[in-house]
Amino acid sequence: MTVTGRPYRRRRNVTVVSLLLLVLAMALGPAPSSAAATDWWVPTARPAPDSQINVTGEPFTGTDAAGDVRGFVDAHNHLFANEGFGGRLICGKTFSEAGIADALKDCPEHYPDGSLAIFDYITRGGDGKHDPVGWPTFKDWPAHDSLTHQQNYYAWVERAWRGGQRVLVNDLVTNGVICSVYFFKDRSCDEMTSIRLQARLSYDLQDYIDRMYGGTGKGWFRIVTDSAQARQVIEQGKLAVILGVETSEPFGCKQVLDIAQCSKADIDAGLDELYSLGVRSMFLCHKFDNALCGVRFDEGGLGTAINVGQFLSTGTFWKTEKCSGPQHDNPIGTAASAAEADLPAGVDVPSYDTDAQCNTRGLTDLGEYAVRGMMKRKMMLEIDHMSVKAAGRALDIFESASYPGVLSSHSWMDLNWTERVYGLGGFVAQYMHGSEEFAAEAKRTDALRDKYQVGYGYGTDMNGVGGWPAPRGADAAHKVTYPFKSVDGGSVIDRQTTGLRTWDLNTDGAAHYGLVPDWIEDIRLVGGQDVVDDLFRGAESYLDTWGATERHQAGVNLAKGASASASSAEWNPFTSYAPGRAVDGDTGTRWASDWSDDQWLRIDLGATNLVKRVTLDWERAYGKSYRVDLSTDGANWRTVWSTGSGDGGLDTAVFTATPARYVRVQGLGRGTEWGYSLRELGVYSN
Repeated sequence: MTVTGRPYRRRRNVTVVSLLLLVLAMALGPAPSSAAATDWWVPTARPAPDSQINVTGEPFTGTDAAGDVRGFVDAHNHLFANEGFGGRLICGKTFSEAGIADALKDCPEHYPDGSLAIFDYITRGGDGKHDPVGWPTFKDWPAHDSLTHQQNYYAWVERAWRGGQRVLVNDLVTNGVICSVYFFKDRSCDEMTSIRLQARLSYDLQDYIDRMYGGTGKGWFRIVTDSAQARQVIEQGKLAVILGVETSEPFGCKQVLDIAQCSKADIDAGLDELYSLGVRSMFLCHKFDNALCGVRFDEGGLGTAINVGQFLSTGTFWKTEKCSGPQHDNPIGTAASAAEADLPAGVDVPSYDTDAQCNTRGLTDLGEYAVRGMMKRKMMLEIDHMSVKAAGRALDIFESASYPGVLSSHSWMDLNWTERVYGLGGFVAQYMHGSEEFAAEAKRTDALRDKYQVGYGYGTDMNGVGGWPAPRGADAAHKVTYPFKSVDGGSVIDRQTTGLRTWDLNTDGAAHYGLVPDWIEDIRLVGGQDVVDDLFRGAESYLDTWGATERHQAGVNLAKGASASASSAEWNPFTSYAPGRAVDGDTGTRWASDWSDDQWLRIDLGATNLVKRVTLDWERAYGKSYRVDLSTDGANWRTVWSTGSGDGGLDTAVFTATPARYVRVQGLGRGTEWGYSLRELGVYSN
């Protein structure tokens, strides 16, 4: 979920005659069909009336000649955001047993003219007024710049599937603070209660679609819980749906005045529950700093509003510091916001130095516990919304274990991390920007995808209050011409019609999920076939990351308990800093050297092994310049890795597998005035 604002555009009025004709057609039209369909992709009992799909032709099935699945991946969507935030922030439903007229209707407080659509005019500008009527006229919504109306009606998702999408990540989403301060709600603001409801409704939607096709397992919408199952679903030509979580206080892990409100037991119980619900990926923080990690800031007046929300929730505002590397968080929002009126008397949003753009909060000890808990459960971590300090530490942990389960699903990660994500075997998707911006960014990272032989994804963030591509105009160069063929060439896609409204990407922009195929065609026309080809390989790359995560085995630390010696050990009458403390398996102990540059730590593995990876968990006294040497006899040494820019934390040295019995870390230059201090040294063959 990414909040932003878009300019308001009025929609053309629908004639009374057209409305009367539609009502007459509904009155005289057929009841839900019970006749057997001749094509497997056509339901035998679609509700009537309902939205049109406006795609003809058989969805492609099977894999390519190399055995890879084909298709697009939406790595970030919110099918049931209408159930979050107290239930009245997003108006309309993804589906309803009572039919489309019940599903696609506005929130009651938006009637008669949108005057009380408070969140709408906060996010959209203007006065928020709009025609609240959805089905069948849809005069003013859904629209690319209307952030409070349902965009994921199931038939629109069906059109995206028919247009070539084969993976959809449904992120269960809410925010307890936004819920608590918003005027309209009809339920509890407890985040986990909302997450459970959205998970249940995801399975209910699967059942709803199955009934249209004749029974359990026959529909195109398939929730999957492992990568092999996903591949089977896609080979059948259907849509593999993965459940994720994007929420601000998972497991109740908020912090108040820097004091965590959850425990390790809460984290374990929460992860176990989410896994049992079918969740396989998640964010650990979102919008507000919590007990697990600091967040990547929002900008402008919205950033100010969220900073106010953080204070009201946690008792602290965002805190910044100078960044230690090229990565940085978003510029912190300092523009005025109406939300400041909610602050207690005498409390003001602080000012921030322009050269201090990084969140002081990184990954906490509880956050590290949660990351390692996700690794144990073979879950994938979303690092978008993490501060660079938190994301960097999470990547350090993953690199130390060669763990591939890392995702950036909607352009909320510092792009300097991109190669680290690809190097681990992770997956990257871009936010659903306009075709020109999307194509430019895709081409900027094209060389990296070629290097790592990976496909690309998009994150629509529909229902995520983010804003979507505006229309390029009926006279724009390289506009979409209807009808057009799907990327695989097997289907024909025309303008999408629901009720009395027909949408055209050229003049309406990406108003709802059914226009995803149109947007991809726009990318092809503007950015070229190569960009779309990378997107069409996206499903395979996402499943590669997921499968590698499932297969990951924790490496055996050859150094644990091994004999250790060192050039020196700092003396302390109360605590031992002996060399063996760096290989005792306890991160609460450490080896510390004397306070000079030329120091070393040597480990005897007891026998010759293939060594490919060495991890170094530095205490505050770290090595800025050091090298890793290997030897089979303890006399003849070979340098296999070195750095002159160490920054402490958790370092991982990866090199060509080399036979060695002895491993030596040779310190050349200290990063502090103290010596070298290692909590733990790991040596691995994989």
